[in-house]
Amino acid sequence: MASKMLVRPGIQVFHGISRSRSLQALSALTPFVLWVPTAHALPSFARQTGEECAACHVGGFGPQLTPHGSRFKLSGYTDTDGKGGKVPLSAMMVGSWTQTRKDLSEDAGPHDGPNDNASLDQAAVFLAGRLSEKIGSFTQVTYSGVDEKLALDNMDLRYAQPLTLAGKDSLVGVTVNNNPTVTDPFNTLPAWRFPYVSSELAPGGAASPLMVGGLGQQVMGASVYAFWNDVLYAELGGYHTLSHQSLRALGASDDLGNTPGLTDYWRLAYLNDQRKQNFTAGVFGLNSSVQPGRIDGPENKYNDVGVDASYQFLGTRQHIASLYSSYIHEDQKLNASFANGDAADRTGRLTEFVLNASYYYDQTWGLTVGRFDTKGGRDAGLYAPGPDSGSRLASPNTAGYIVQADWSPWGKEDSWQAPWANLRLGAQYVIYRRFNGAEDNYDGSGRNASDNNTLFLFAWTSF
Repeated sequence: MASKMLVRPGIQVFHGISRSRSLQALSALTPFVLWVPTAHALPSFARQTGEECAACHVGGFGPQLTPHGSRFKLSGYTDTDGKGGKVPLSAMMVGSWTQTRKDLSEDAGPHDGPNDNASLDQAAVFLAGRLSEKIGSFTQVTYSGVDEKLALDNMDLRYAQPLTLAGKDSLVGVTVNNNPTVTDPFNTLPAWRFPYVSSELAPGGAASPLMVGGLGQQVMGASVYAFWNDVLYAELGGYHTLSHQSLRALGASDDLGNTPGLTDYWRLAYLNDQRKQNFTAGVFGLNSSVQPGRIDGPENKYNDVGVDASYQFLGTRQHIASLYSSYIHEDQKLNASFANGDAADRTGRLTEFVLNASYYYDQTWGLTVGRFDTKGGRDAGLYAPGPDSGSRLASPNTAGYIVQADWSPWGKEDSWQAPWANLRLGAQYVIYRRFNGAEDNYDGSGRNASDNNTLFLFAWTSF
């Protein structure tokens, strides 16, 4: 992923240790440099299949997938209309403007002021689509206008094979990728859930579970998956951090540290597709050991377990309603952070709950409302006081709401320049009810949770 990706307000800060100790322990990134994967409706996929973007994506634009879109991903991005000459390349740009209710005490980024910032969030190119009969790719290289840096973003290289299992049509596959949950075919896990674009220049809460963006683009791994009878999905994978030299060559951050063993990721989900409506329910988990700062010795251990569910009403596709939710519980053994003096306790925990509902009219006009709530135990070492991003209560507890309205004029069969051009214009507002443990004076410097309420205007196009 590029060095700065789209932020999920309040729920995506990486593993809550104070900003000043981010190189010594598995820490939170600064509130203004958060790693969150993006999702896209890519014209190269539409050209390859001969279908409109709305066939796979809700609202004529990504990333919300219909069951048809999920199957396209699971089949390795290889479905085609049988016509040759398709080049699996696409490009994307995201520009935005961010305003927080109260100015920050410092500049929001290396090239920005304390408020009212316009930015080119991303300019990206993709190798996305069919590479051979059974091999496909979703690989992204992104330039971050905020960091002025080019880097490898999400990578998902797949091999898929249809076959019969227990008398039922099935798919099995292998994926090589650099971000656990980027492989998931639904919109409930961290890599692909709402908000799909967010401000890179607004504060975020002190912590989130490791699974929520903490490993992305700093690891490489592989997983095997199976989709049985269009009903059951299962995946099992393993990951390891890339070397410092490799991350530097790829333009990626090296904030995580070293994973001395294999990081395990697993996923099990049930899909009930009734054509006009569908719902999913699943469980997932991740286990990882980390040596902060790549220093040999004690390790931090993280055990994440979660549940998720979704519902979509598709009807005739004129009125589409969706509901997504997930809950993650993380147990922490912070032996390395405790030994380094970066944690006050050897054990910790975090929980995260997210819920969002969306409505789209005529695959064009959309409204989404979301809720986020992160809770954890107090720790004076992990969550220290400080201006804007600190916690006077040594707490990561952060909660609030997100409201987004957007307009996607293209992406339908009769759209202008279909399927080459796609556009989404949107306005998003983040409302904080609690920030780093408190509603008022959460940082000990007089800043209130509501001071971080954020208006985010964006233009997001792919071609």
